[in-house]
Amino acid sequence: VSAGNGCGHTLLTPHSGTLSSKNYPGTYPNHTMCCWRLQAPPGTSLLLAFGDVDLEPSEHCAHSSLLLADPQTGTAYGPYCRNSVPSAPLLVTNSSTVTVLFNSTSHRSGRGLLLSYATSQHPGTHYTQEHVSPDMLLTMCFSVYCPAGCKDIHGDIWGNPSQGYRDTSVLCKAAVHAGVIADELGGQVTLSREKGITLYESAFANGLRSKRGSLSEKRLVFHKVCCLLSPACDDVLEVVAFNASSWWHEVDVLGQDRAWVAERAALSTTGHSWAAEPGTEAAWLELDLGTRRNVTGIITKGSSEQHNYYVTSYHVSSSRDGKNWRPYRGSSGQEDKVFEGNADSQGEVSNAFIPPMVARYIR
Repeated sequence: VSAGNGCGHTLLTPHSGTLSSKNYPGTYPNHTMCCWRLQAPPGTSLLLAFGDVDLEPSEHCAHSSLLLADPQTGTAYGPYCRNSVPSAPLLVTNSSTVTVLFNSTSHRSGRGLLLSYATSQHPGTHYTQEHVSPDMLLTMCFSVYCPAGCKDIHGDIWGNPSQGYRDTSVLCKAAVHAGVIADELGGQVTLSREKGITLYESAFANGLRSKRGSLSEKRLVFHKVCCLLSPACDDVLEVVAFNASSWWHEVDVLGQDRAWVAERAALSTTGHSWAAEPGTEAAWLELDLGTRRNVTGIITKGSSEQHNYYVTSYHVSSSRDGKNWRPYRGSSGQEDKVFEGNADSQGEVSNAFIPPMVARYIR
């Protein structure tokens, strides 16, 4: 439970959750307070991860502070602020109950706080070995448990799955954008903090639009398989053959023929793309991968050659033999998933398959 006028986005469940101060990651307001009471099931203990503690510094953290208390043992942690930060990014308690108290007086700066927790049954954030990269910058590889519902957390993300994300991005929200977790379920994500880049490009992926961002010292890079290794699941799968329900045989104003056949659907194709015959209902495009493969996502783009064509939404089906088809239902498993497609003919849109599919044919 939470109470007070300084509470920001809060998602509390028995086994995991996320909480933040009001306006996070914008400046938190003056003269506010919030008290969160975290309660885990009996027999478990709470693990708390300090995602961000940026409170304006003051002597003994008197102006703004974060204080944690374990009522079962009488132990207190803090107070914390910018000049008195937690000694470690992870606090392991021996209690199933923790009270988190945040308060502010008059101040000028500070993002506030972002904190997540998990129980001993769902290990939250654990830090593994450090790795020195070739440019001698220290890269920390770590794992975080993100609860469900992070897509709607207040705050922005900058970057995209291929570049990585500006380190000021809301972490679990960026994980949804990167396609490493499904927003409906949450889950464990593995990432590293690496050297920042000059410019982060905007992208639309998995129902979220990231922002275009400037230089940062560090960036967040999500890993789908193993930290600090290039995951095989990011390889582009080769399509052996394309098929379609129909295709458009265009005759232009000069009487010239142009065929919008299925083979032109490959993302790297220059010029016009595939298009179904005008007026066709329930049109489909089929990809043959040659053999059964593990398919983790799809990227779509429209055709801007003379025509501003693009697909705004679509369903996906898979088959192992080309005869028996199974609709993709995503993490919920209740109904066919509708993927959000493109909003123009220029940009690429990524959607992840969580869980992935094992199939030879994709429609």
